[in-house]
Amino acid sequence: MTEHPALDAARSHCRSLQEALDGFHRDGLPRIADWGGRLAAVLTGGGRLLAAGNGGSAAQAQHLTAELVGRYRRERRAYSALALHAETSSVTAIGNDYGFDHVYARQVTAHGRPGDVLMLLSTSGRSANLIAAAVTARRAGLRVWALTGTGPNPLAEAADEALCVTAGSAATVQETHLVAVHLLCECFDAAVAAPLARSAAAVPGRMS
Repeated sequence: MTEHPALDAARSHCRSLQEALDGFHRDGLPRIADWGGRLAAVLTGGGRLLAAGNGGSAAQAQHLTAELVGRYRRERRAYSALALHAETSSVTAIGNDYGFDHVYARQVTAHGRPGDVLMLLSTSGRSANLIAAAVTARRAGLRVWALTGTGPNPLAEAADEALCVTAGSAATVQETHLVAVHLLCECFDAAVAAPLARSAAAVPGRMS
C-alpha cells in the first residue's frame, strides 16, 4: 500500500530535525551551557539582555526574553531582557526615518550598555539589520552572541561568538533554535541557583 505523500514529507522533516538535533547535541551543548553561566553573571550583576531577529526568529527572540522576565521552570526574580522587534513604534519610526537596516542598531545604541549581552537569531545569518546591530553592539562594548543556520555566515563572523545549526531548511534551523533557547534558560537558571545554594549552605547552624 502506497503511503500518502504528506506522511512521507512529515517523516522526511522529522529525519532532518533529528539530524540537526544530533549535531547540536554533539557540538552546541557546551557553548549553550557556557552562555547560560555567563548570562547569569551579567543579569544578576544588573546587566541586560537585548535580543533580536526577523520573522520566525523574532518570535524566538521574544520567547527568550519572556522566559527571563517571567520564569522558565522554577520561581525566581525577574531579569532585564528586551526583544527589540517588539518595540513596534520604535521599529516603524526608525525604519521609516533611517531604513530597515538600522531598526536594531539604533535601539542597541539607546538601550545597550558595556557588558550587556546582545543575542541575535537568524536562520540565514545574512540579515543586514542584525549584522549592523552586531557591529554597533561590539563597538559599544556589548557581548554579541548569534544563533544562526549553517556556517560560516556574515552574522556569525560579526558576532563575538556564534552557534551555527547545520540543517537543510529554515524551519529545521528554527526548531533547533527553540531547543537552544530552552536549554539556555535551563542553564541560566541552574547558574543562578548555584550561588544561592552555596550561600544557604554557608549559613552557620544550617543542617544539610
